[in-house]
Amino acid sequence: MTLSQLALKSGADWLTSEPPEVTQTFLESLSDHAIAALPHLFEFWALPHQIAPEGDWRTWVILGGRGAGKTRAGAEWVRAEVEGARPLDAGRSRRVALVGETYDQVRDVMIFGESGILACSPADRKPEWQGTRRQLVWPNGAIAKCHSANDPEALRGPQFDAAWVDELAKWPNAEETWDMLQFALRLGVNPRQVVTTTPRPSTILKQILATGSTVKTTAPTEANRAYLAASFLEEIRARYAGTRLGRQELDGVLLDDVEGALWTSAGIEANRVETVPPLDRIVVAVDPPVTGHKGSDACGIVVAGLVSQGERRGWTAYVLEDATVSASTPLQWAEAAVEAARRHEAERVVAEVNQGGDLVETVLRQLDDVLPYRAVRATRGKVVRAEPVAALYEQRRVKHVRGLGALEDQMCQMTNHGFKGSGSPDRVDALVWALTELLLDPPKDKSEPQIRAL
Repeated sequence: MTLSQLALKSGADWLTSEPPEVTQTFLESLSDHAIAALPHLFEFWALPHQIAPEGDWRTWVILGGRGAGKTRAGAEWVRAEVEGARPLDAGRSRRVALVGETYDQVRDVMIFGESGILACSPADRKPEWQGTRRQLVWPNGAIAKCHSANDPEALRGPQFDAAWVDELAKWPNAEETWDMLQFALRLGVNPRQVVTTTPRPSTILKQILATGSTVKTTAPTEANRAYLAASFLEEIRARYAGTRLGRQELDGVLLDDVEGALWTSAGIEANRVETVPPLDRIVVAVDPPVTGHKGSDACGIVVAGLVSQGERRGWTAYVLEDATVSASTPLQWAEAAVEAARRHEAERVVAEVNQGGDLVETVLRQLDDVLPYRAVRATRGKVVRAEPVAALYEQRRVKHVRGLGALEDQMCQMTNHGFKGSGSPDRVDALVWALTELLLDPPKDKSEPQIRAL
């Protein structure tokens, strides 16, 4: 394999990692035509998540954070579909649907955007924009038609052999528009479509990902940092790192907001705070696992504080830390709970004793014999206990700091009919005990019994 063949096969990562003299030798080995073509050889420059997977798929979903290079990947995939070896040669596809939330977004982002089709196309293959007909026409005769999710009925009648769907997760009429597109995608031997979207919770997106003919690539915003302003990355990291919204918009993670959930992503984000005021009381709530071995559920440990100035109905709680641990022995989770209490100078540790009974207090006392402690016992189901706590969020009486992503994931899977996630909602259980202690059933005096039932 020659140096040029090696470089072209390995891509830009190889080129940038080699010494300058190797890079110079490679560039000098290329013809003038090759040098001119290199900027448009996307396979050379692309990141792994921007390359179409191999295999017999119908739908390729690219999930990515903001600025992860999704639009460029979609535009280059359309180019690869419609272009032939030479400017006038036919490509694999000749009739393409470009579908976005609105016609304006299709035009401004998918076609004329900085990473859109026109910006990616070399001069001898650049399509012509015909605005009155809302279509692109390539020199070889291939056509791409614009469609809006606001007008799904417009997809009745046209036929396509390829489609690029952008930001499907935020479409209006998403299911109807997607269905109409599937009926229209019927030309050629194997019609295909690419979906580029930030992974917002969406029923249709989850259905597409669960289909056997769908393949997926993912990437966080950071994957494309070489092409993003440093100030942009710094700002969004500072503002959104460690939040549920950040996991979605920056990490490209598809979060579950299930039907009937007691909490939603939007509701949690509405209660996010950057700073915490001086607190009047802090508690650590512990939900010990049923057993103590390697396969046990995690031990939920949540720290929360309270501002109790004024009337009680105006008190506000702040969830400060999710210190949940996976522990193979009771001593391990007890150490984590005691350390959390010391770290936050908590007034009390509250622990559920349904499963461990007196052992819970015993193991905590082994580590700190003067630890302020109260046992609580669950007499009602998890959902019944969680519902009044969820109501506190609707009243804007509970605030979250950043860094609680795993806890918030569980919260958004707790429904009126039970927990829809995997395993036990150990983090949510601890949260419920903490907020109950602070807002729903606070201690009245020091002589109160040590075991409280709820």
